[in-house]
Amino acid sequence: MFLEKYRLDGKVALITGGTRGIGLSIAHALGEAGAKLVLTNRTNTNGGLDSLKKANYDVSFFEADLHDRSIPQKTIDYTLENHGRVDILVNNAGVAKHGEMEEYNDDFLDGIMNINVDAVFRMCRSVITPMKKQGEGVILNIGSISGLVSNIPQPQVAYNASKAAVHMMTKSLASDYANQNIRVNAIAPGYVRTDMTNLPKEHEHWYPTWDRQTPMNRMAETHEIASAALFLCSPASSYVTGEVLVVDGGYTSR
Repeated sequence: MFLEKYRLDGKVALITGGTRGIGLSIAHALGEAGAKLVLTNRTNTNGGLDSLKKANYDVSFFEADLHDRSIPQKTIDYTLENHGRVDILVNNAGVAKHGEMEEYNDDFLDGIMNINVDAVFRMCRSVITPMKKQGEGVILNIGSISGLVSNIPQPQVAYNASKAAVHMMTKSLASDYANQNIRVNAIAPGYVRTDMTNLPKEHEHWYPTWDRQTPMNRMAETHEIASAALFLCSPASSYVTGEVLVVDGGYTSR
């Protein structure tokens, strides 16, 4: 009975930034659970889509640059045209940029907020109507511990602010649409081993601080975030909404 609650057979899952990193691992988790997958990214050049096809998952790809304000609605329209519904939306696409506050120009700030906040808002706005018509739906936003604490040593006030906004957006949407049978949750990962945390040489000295600040003394692997995503996207979490699930190896416990 309980393992069956993690099955997603017949469900359609749309994952932004789904061809690499955390998004790709989430795609593998949901695909293994039986979901039909629609992945977006600006390009598909890293072999992520091929790995899903080799696993015999039902997967399609929609090229999408979320800087374009029209893309969220076009992405939802594509999914509806090809599958007739959107059961799960995973807002995974994001950018991480570091810099001192006084060095931020407007383009730098916009580059972070457009993807991490505005695009998430637009994706949610576009999917709410079809989910209401279906009578159900699940939205999962990928936040960060950086939306909960000011982690060190990297200066990243704009990134931190963007992820805090995602967390509050999650809670507000969950409250507004719970009576429509639409659940909205977020995951706040700690440091995860992806190309986004593959630091340039001048910042490699950050790694020891990250490990030292994490009680488990290591970074997460992407599959460890994907396991939490499967729980929140599946009927196993049917009474969970408005939650920001922290998966950080204990970082925020100190």
